[in-house]
Amino acid sequence: MSQLILLNKPFGVLSQFTDTKSPTTRPTLSAYVDVPAVYPAGRLDRDSEGLLLLTDDGPLQAKISDPKHKMAKTYYVQVEGAPTDANLQPLRDGVTLKDGLTRPAKVHLIDPPALWDRDPPVRFRKSVPDAWIEVTISEGRNRQVRRMTAHVGFPTLRLVRWRIGSWTLDGIASGAWVRG
Repeated sequence: MSQLILLNKPFGVLSQFTDTKSPTTRPTLSAYVDVPAVYPAGRLDRDSEGLLLLTDDGPLQAKISDPKHKMAKTYYVQVEGAPTDANLQPLRDGVTLKDGLTRPAKVHLIDPPALWDRDPPVRFRKSVPDAWIEVTISEGRNRQVRRMTAHVGFPTLRLVRWRIGSWTLDGIASGAWVRG
């Protein structure tokens, strides 16, 4: 029987079980998940947090991570600045990044979500406002959400993946995991 693990990956942790590229050891999934033969279905940047699915089922891993399946991924994104709905419209239409036009995203302003504290915390500046948006995409380019928000003039300060398909982080603390 295949296994599926829902991990709330903390900030600063690599989406892999070993770190062979750095002269100093960086935190990896092995510090959080002690289940043999499971592998991440997709990636989440080291400086991003949130839902990471791990499985030992190759076809399921492909379905989750391969963009051709268009599995929706929802992110809570804290951005620098105070975007209006009109500022976010280009993300809904699709923006042209260096690697081409993005698929249209579902994007809207949200109240700050009830999240765990990040370690280290996001730098706060009194003179620069920030806002939270919810972004749902159906592709997974490298650092895509960060590049999209920067493209429209609102750089990402904090990025938390909350949902992949029907799986969510509901009730999973940072660094904890549950079986799906």
